[in-house]
Amino acid sequence: MLSPHEIATLMLVRHSPEQIDMNRGELHTLLERRLIALEQRGGGHRRLSLTTTGRQLLEAVGRLDPTLPEANEANGFGRLAVNL
Repeated sequence: MLSPHEIATLMLVRHSPEQIDMNRGELHTLLERRLIALEQRGGGHRRLSLTTTGRQLLEAVGRLDPTLPEANEANGFGRLAVNL
């Protein structure tokens, strides 16, 4: 199970990978679970990207309907923005 910080970091990788601090603790977990990948760019630069699994996870989270009681109670993310 991912923490709220890890889910937020996953969303940042999707929308603003160039703005992420590469020292964020959540990156290790996301890399370990193969939700993100580290791409080597020219000039020694590195860039984060979502893997297929990471993209699918965000799509699944985006399908949660915060108006359903079971979504709110089951995972605690009922108020998470659904438009990722």
